[in-house]
Amino acid sequence: MSAAGTYTPKPGAAPLPRMIAAQAALETKMLLRNGEQLLLTVVIPALLLVLFSAVDIVDTGKGEAVDFLAPGILALAVMSTAFTGQAIATGFERRYGVLKRLGASPLPRWALMAAKTLSVLVTEVLQIVLLTVIAFALGWSPHGSPFAVLLLLILGTAAFSGLGLLMAGTLKAEATLAAANLVFLLLLVGGGVIVPLDKFPDAAQAVLGLLPISALSDGLRDVLQDGAGMPWGNLGILAVWAVVGLGAAGKFFRWE
Repeated sequence: MSAAGTYTPKPGAAPLPRMIAAQAALETKMLLRNGEQLLLTVVIPALLLVLFSAVDIVDTGKGEAVDFLAPGILALAVMSTAFTGQAIATGFERRYGVLKRLGASPLPRWALMAAKTLSVLVTEVLQIVLLTVIAFALGWSPHGSPFAVLLLLILGTAAFSGLGLLMAGTLKAEATLAAANLVFLLLLVGGGVIVPLDKFPDAAQAVLGLLPISALSDGLRDVLQDGAGMPWGNLGILAVWAVVGLGAAGKFFRWE
């Protein structure tokens, strides 16, 4: 304070944690206001869970269909937000120069990516709560360790985030839009989300089992449906995808 009743301005950037939190809040609000993203991340997984639990379309084996479907739909929700939604949104932000402008702001680029990751996690929490409520209403009876489930979800988020950012940072926005939606559909059908992997030929099972969506859905199913212990094999597959995806995204991501 320079004199009574007057204050000396103190220009400068806000503390880094506050900047990250503010950017994460903005990213989350933008996502929740986007009708197409809500369709992809909330409406489609919820409809698939209700439809395939109520109607005997796919042979899900012994027990209630919802016990098989709920873990796979949770995995699909993670993929839809961390991979598909993030890839499309980031790709168009890159095209319109938003990332370039944000990269020149006081917010470091790594902090921007951290804010996007926080936004993804917040959205996933909302998805998981909603889908869990729906699954319980359909008669779901989960088992197993909550810690194992949490670890699977975190590693799955890391794996899909890395792949989504890699796609958004290397392809044009239109190509990212098409490729992300195509991958979403292909993994929905062939990733063990709704159709059990043992319905595919043996040679295909060996390949499909190495996909991140298969590792996440099978790991969640082992824990929540069968009450198994820590699914180390599936965790290992997700960890490899996370390291490769995030490492490649960090190296090849183009901001312009």
